[in-house]
Amino acid sequence: MENLLGIEPKNMLLHGPTKLLLDAFHWHQPNFGIVASYTPKARDVYDHFGLFRGVDQVEAFAQATIVSCGTFNECKKQNCSPIDLKDKFIPAFISIGNVNFHHYLEQDETFISIGIIKFYKFRQMVCDGRIYKIPRDLDLDAYFRNFNQDEISSYQLNNNFKLVAELFDITGRALKKDLFDKA
Repeated sequence: MENLLGIEPKNMLLHGPTKLLLDAFHWHQPNFGIVASYTPKARDVYDHFGLFRGVDQVEAFAQATIVSCGTFNECKKQNCSPIDLKDKFIPAFISIGNVNFHHYLEQDETFISIGIIKFYKFRQMVCDGRIYKIPRDLDLDAYFRNFNQDEISSYQLNNNFKLVAELFDITGRALKKDLFDKA
């Protein structure tokens, strides 16, 4: 496995189906960053006036970036599958830096998370990035097929992408499961 393209998110993330906030990976350079998408479902906006809340946007971004990229890197390092990691580690949110919301998302509005890896060491990852609402009926795989790191890091998107949020210092770490077993 060279990158996450073509991998089903449910095979990378070990969340249950109602907690999985990631539909597809569209661009991935393992030591640099990722572009992934999600379309909020009815269950995601239930009791929230039809809106996909900011806290859920942060969680979707974290799953697309620190969890997916961290799991990928750890699998490569240990030469194992994500399911093997489930027996050894528990993914944990450690901290969130600044988050600036510019717009909102509703049910069935597809968005992308663009994450840039700032730090990765000892199963800890820190990412910055942005969330954009995408134009309807856009083929994201085709759109991002020829993007490079410079275009991703400078967010060189068409004007019809709508900036939803800017996220800074989203940090997660895979904690050894045996630490919890002893407690």
